[in-house]
Amino acid sequence: MAYLLLEDGSVYEAERFGAEGDVTGEVVFNTGMTGYQEVLTDPSYCGQIVNMTYPLIGNYGVNGEDAESAKPQVRGFIVREHCEQPSNWKSDGGLDEYLKEHDIVAIAGLDTRALTRKIRTHGTLMGMICDVIPDRGTINDLKNQGVKHPVQEVTASKAYKIEGNGHRVAVMDYGIKRNILRSLKARACDLTVFPARSGIDEILSSRPEGIFLSNGPGDPKENEEDIEIIRGLIGTGIPIFGICLGHQLLALAAGGDTEKLKFGHRGCNHPVKDIKGDRTYITSQNHGFTIIPDSIEDKGIEITHTNLNDDTVEGMAFRDKPVMSVQFHPEACPGPRDTGYLFDRFITMMEREA
Repeated sequence: MAYLLLEDGSVYEAERFGAEGDVTGEVVFNTGMTGYQEVLTDPSYCGQIVNMTYPLIGNYGVNGEDAESAKPQVRGFIVREHCEQPSNWKSDGGLDEYLKEHDIVAIAGLDTRALTRKIRTHGTLMGMICDVIPDRGTINDLKNQGVKHPVQEVTASKAYKIEGNGHRVAVMDYGIKRNILRSLKARACDLTVFPARSGIDEILSSRPEGIFLSNGPGDPKENEEDIEIIRGLIGTGIPIFGICLGHQLLALAAGGDTEKLKFGHRGCNHPVKDIKGDRTYITSQNHGFTIIPDSIEDKGIEITHTNLNDDTVEGMAFRDKPVMSVQFHPEACPGPRDTGYLFDRFITMMEREA
């Protein structure tokens, strides 16, 4: 027996699997029907306890190919039913063993749909997975247990190269997913990956033809040093492409503003409209913050994509500079692949500025 305890005092009984121990984190939900290994290993989930809305998780096991980083990044994992006997030709093992190997606490057997409805109604809540319900003081302190500056927990420890024979791209790693690197590599890009807070001179020493700003966890406003660096990079005139956190940091660097969403966008079924292309795409997303549209209206920026569920900003482009960004994940794993054209657009920007 285990418990999920929320900061509002709600208690859910559950059964343990994965690692032993108590953990705290922001409780969020993901609506994807597949891709749980990608969810577990996405650095944007650093500091969070992820609740999967699809009822059966673990049925195809885990493997060495689908991880988006070197290890799981979540604080905890919640499922309705944990499949103990996976079946898939790619499977290297089961979910339970994988979580134990990486010391990730997980629970099963609670009503994940009821938990999701609570988060949708009240917003994201801090929570704790534990064996014994703690005292009232511990419960009251839950709301203060969030991770501060999570980007520093997931960024690269030092710069590294991924060789290619195409355009030279400086990649800013705020918690980058491997499939983003694969998407750039598939287009022959010669990549130099820099840790967050790397200085402008160090970045420009790689002689980049383009600069990529990655996804990552947490509140974008916490990354004040990176925002200043990006502001300087915008001034160089080098083409820039940002995804997710990189999209938000670009807006802040340009003088815009961001705010926290009530419960975020996490899943691979979010409809996004490309305004100029007059097409709608189903996208993969993982974020809890958004750009305030009015804050960028007078900053020489146009909104290129919008979310059809709630009208939030999903893409933008600078009118007088080769700079663009999107909130969703065009590398799309898990999820569809039809927004990969944005990587091609980035290549075209570099060719045009060469």
